[in-house]
Amino acid sequence: MSDPMRVHDDLCEESAQLDFLVAELSEEEWGRATPAPRWDIAHQIAHLHWTDHAALLALTDEDGFRGVVEKALAAPGSFVDEAAEEGARLPPAELLARWRQERAALDTALRAAPGGSRFPWFGPPMSAASMATGRLMETWAHGQDVADALGVVRAPTDRLCHVVRIGVRARDFAFGARGLPVPEEEFRIEVRAPSGELWAFGPEDARQRVTGPALDFCLLVTQRAHRADLGVRAEGPDANRWLDIAQAFAGPPGTGRPPKDTGR
Repeated sequence: MSDPMRVHDDLCEESAQLDFLVAELSEEEWGRATPAPRWDIAHQIAHLHWTDHAALLALTDEDGFRGVVEKALAAPGSFVDEAAEEGARLPPAELLARWRQERAALDTALRAAPGGSRFPWFGPPMSAASMATGRLMETWAHGQDVADALGVVRAPTDRLCHVVRIGVRARDFAFGARGLPVPEEEFRIEVRAPSGELWAFGPEDARQRVTGPALDFCLLVTQRAHRADLGVRAEGPDANRWLDIAQAFAGPPGTGRPPKDTGR
């Protein structure tokens, strides 16, 4: 994580992996339903295109980004779905071309951002590296929706380190978003990377702990799978509660996914 360019390279690779999944789909397949309610594959790519465009505006056109925020505030409960719906109505080839163009422009802007600069966003201002990390997390999460719709099992990579990091740092936000008291003590979080490396956060002697595979932790904090279907474990009441409400994304609490085995 010491190389500031790593996250930009990883974002490009994550986007390319998703691009590979959708590039040869038929028009009918673009309309295949994903686990997100009312969203098909086209909606997923349209959403990524829209958020990449918003991020590009934040980096290069503050007045233009302010206009996006104003529209979002005018329709806080529907603007995300409306933007995805608008993009999903495009012919798939045009939508794919627009997404490719937008993410390439965003990559250029992220790499050119002066060190130490912070840029507006829907929450607190962010550095270029944080912006790239957020885009990678969302690309990976929506890519999971696409993979699930296609019945594809993606091989996890150590690019998940960025998603893990966001999930860990968003612990307090997850409690606050639900009006719950934030735990006073830190947790020890240990997850095993796809490469076998152990990624650890928090004091070694913490009384409350979370452990498991990095992939499962990422599926949990992006709410792409129910904790009952994952190998993430908690020790301590607050850590256990966190696994029920964890989210790596900003905004209101998500509904998450039901367990695969409804009898559990």
